[in-house]
Amino acid sequence: MKRILDETKLGNLKMKNRIVRGALWEDLADEKGHLTSELEAVYEELAQGGVGTIITGYAFVTENEQPNPGMLGIYDDKFISEYKKFTDKIHSYDTNIILQICYGGFMTRHNVGERVIWGPSTAQDEVSGTWAQEMTKDEIKELVNAFGDAALRAKKSGFDGVEIHGAHGYLLSQFLSPYFNKRTDEYGGDVENRGRIILEVYQNIREKVGSDFSVWIKLNSADYIAEGGLTQEDSLYVAKKLSEMGIDAIEVSGGNASIKEVIKNNLASARTKVVVSKDNESYFRDYAVKLAEMVETPVILIGGNRSVDVMENILNTSKVEYFSMARPLTCEPNLINIWKSGDMKKPKCVSCNQCYMTPGKRCIFNIKK
Repeated sequence: MKRILDETKLGNLKMKNRIVRGALWEDLADEKGHLTSELEAVYEELAQGGVGTIITGYAFVTENEQPNPGMLGIYDDKFISEYKKFTDKIHSYDTNIILQICYGGFMTRHNVGERVIWGPSTAQDEVSGTWAQEMTKDEIKELVNAFGDAALRAKKSGFDGVEIHGAHGYLLSQFLSPYFNKRTDEYGGDVENRGRIILEVYQNIREKVGSDFSVWIKLNSADYIAEGGLTQEDSLYVAKKLSEMGIDAIEVSGGNASIKEVIKNNLASARTKVVVSKDNESYFRDYAVKLAEMVETPVILIGGNRSVDVMENILNTSKVEYFSMARPLTCEPNLINIWKSGDMKKPKCVSCNQCYMTPGKRCIFNIKK
């Protein structure tokens, strides 16, 4: 019987357990995206807590585009030396560290009006009200190269891999969604065209980092709106193409926080009321199970993973191999060590999402009064 604490291999990476800390914006980097001692301490505490692999909060790949303040940067070679010291420290705990790389697009309130914000088409974020302008083909090419250059910097910095952020309404998932992508050229229309930029980003990265460096993607399973959004069928098409091209892992997520309907119906990526019933846990499991049957690429399931028995049931009744957790490890960074001790308790996290409202994105149960 498989266990979530099994040691495995994912490509050339040793995974000391099947738990991955999912990416989470901590709002603790400096204004240029450089590490701070406080942010380093967050990751060191996670590594000490026993998680096998950490995906960092998203890092911006072009200097003039930062979707949120306090996020990491990877747009310049100047980051390499400081990140090398950081990755060496995390590796000292026998923990993998993956850098998530991202272009935000209109899902931002940061310095709006002071910069050009790219989108697949001219469109507005329904929640923030921020507008994006349609990218030219030259700008698409520029962005694809920026992702590749960022990944190469991550490799030189000692990261074990990169994760392309293709979910949650950020730019690459906007291209995938017909709700926002109204283009009539080769980057719009059917799913083959809407997914083109993601495949080009992956190919550019792979050409620059080689075959021995892990490249993952966080991919939306669907937008979860009634009409006009990304469907599971279209997402599966893109995931299968990436698998055929050799991507190392696909982390399954979903929801689009730029669409009011999604927020109203609690269908974004970080859903509340997860702990009401075990039936509410691991809420992207159906798609993940379906995808894992279709591809050889390891599938990582994120979204509402809480109970060990629920995760291990999925592990032993499907081909899903890994599980990401973010909010529970914000609440209890040592949760994996607790499980390793034999106490398979449910996490303290109640999925209230109040951590997103605190300085440094801290669990409200852990803030000293």
